[in-house]
Amino acid sequence: MENLPFIDTRTVREKLSFPVLIAVVREAMIALSTGKVDQLLRSFIPVKEGHIFALMPAANHAAGHFGVKVLSVFPDPSGELQHEGYILLFSESSGRPLCMAEAEDITRLRTAAASAVATDALARADAAALAVLGTGKQAAAHIAAIAEVRRLDRVRIWGRNKDKAMDLAKAEADALGLACEVCDSAEAAVAEADIICTVTAARDPVLNGAWVKPGAHVNVVGSSTPVPAEIDSELVARSRFIADHRAHVLLHGGELLRAKKAGVVSDDHVAAEIGEVLAGVKPGRTAADQITVYKSLGHAVQDLAALAWLYQNR
Repeated sequence: MENLPFIDTRTVREKLSFPVLIAVVREAMIALSTGKVDQLLRSFIPVKEGHIFALMPAANHAAGHFGVKVLSVFPDPSGELQHEGYILLFSESSGRPLCMAEAEDITRLRTAAASAVATDALARADAAALAVLGTGKQAAAHIAAIAEVRRLDRVRIWGRNKDKAMDLAKAEADALGLACEVCDSAEAAVAEADIICTVTAARDPVLNGAWVKPGAHVNVVGSSTPVPAEIDSELVARSRFIADHRAHVLLHGGELLRAKKAGVVSDDHVAAEIGEVLAGVKPGRTAADQITVYKSLGHAVQDLAALAWLYQNR
């Protein structure tokens, strides 16, 4: 491995655009849901309270590669979760390692791209108003990614730190030319939203089902372990609930687990995986006034697909 190519953060940021990554993640999710990927459940080792070491392996037989992501998930002083680690890609034909990359920015970008893929498949075609709950790196990435799949005419942002929300609104307005407004409450931010992204580190719900209008689409992204939940059980129950990967969401989807514990849904409430919707195996939105929820946990198949693209286009 002494000559193993290493793809650094600067290369990731320069080359991995959202139009490219949205297409790459779309194909990876179809492969995952159509039996072309072997992927183990993620392994978590608690390091200390709120700090996790994670191992995420997968083999994408359709793409001819396999590999693993290893990372630490640690909160920074502001409470935002930082993902630091490495992704290692192997060739399925030779078994040789092909390249390695830092994981943080690939994780950030592929997560937002996955939400954009789900939004494109599940949100109404006329969706134009976006609400983002959260002010960290995922919030900025999600605004840019969602703008690739819908013509947004306004963005409303809420976060516990209003100064950070103001900074985010200004930065995204300057970068994307969008009208960005900061709201004093999550309820106000989502009041007229067609698309909602929850990208917080909250342990308890920041979004209530009573606030979400009929026909909206919600990407639930911030919680990736069984305990935290960003949306309440009412919203889970009201929605057509789509998972990124059913087996993972049944074990690690905090929002679904809380709703099950409350007795308002069962495992059957997971209507489909997003890859099944993309492949035409199962329907996504089935009515204009239906609320759709996409539960995102993030998967190694996404990371490996992004790294494979970078390796092929280095």
